[in-house]
Amino acid sequence: MSGLLEQALARYAGLPAGERFHVHARASSAPLLAVVSRLPPGTVADIGCGHGLLSALMALAVPERRVLGVDLDARKVRWAQQALAGLPNVTLSVGSVEQLAQAHPGTLDAVVVCDVLYLLPDDQWPGFLKAVRGLLRPGGRFLLKEVEGDGSWKHAKALAQEWVMVSLLGRTKASGGMVLKPRVDGVRLLRDAGFEVREVVGLGEGYTTPHLLYDAEAR
Repeated sequence: MSGLLEQALARYAGLPAGERFHVHARASSAPLLAVVSRLPPGTVADIGCGHGLLSALMALAVPERRVLGVDLDARKVRWAQQALAGLPNVTLSVGSVEQLAQAHPGTLDAVVVCDVLYLLPDDQWPGFLKAVRGLLRPGGRFLLKEVEGDGSWKHAKALAQEWVMVSLLGRTKASGGMVLKPRVDGVRLLRDAGFEVREVVGLGEGYTTPHLLYDAEAR
């Protein structure tokens, strides 16, 4: 485990066991450090921040960076606020990407969305991505980490796992989605929303989930 990840996880030591387990499981199952390594400095939004682990990693990696995390799940945001209270460069709140875009129109240097889109109905994806574009200054970076719909056994396993988390355990909130798209669809949607796709990177090696990262720039 990297030193940065250890620092971030240590901040959750005071949370109840169930919440700590969720955060540690997230740390071991998603390539969060690979996402953080691509971020520029400046002001960054973490949309769908959940317990705030990615926000913590971004803030600890570059102490001069300002991180704005929002999530619709008030319970998770409360735990995140408790865990990250000692990080002065992190602000966490209950809210949506649209609300954040109203408060910070066209001013952010980067936005990260990690494992959020597939929980939404796919007809909401274009509006969501356009709201993200509304947050960014021209040339601002957008890192979108999703699960690739590639028809593999990892694809099937990811859907089954999310069904357990959303429908059986109620640990994750969804809005009728759980849609996994192939990368060609992701690239098209990003371009339609006003982004230039710089790179599409498969991050599934070493994981049982087909992680995929879109590295894009606001036009």
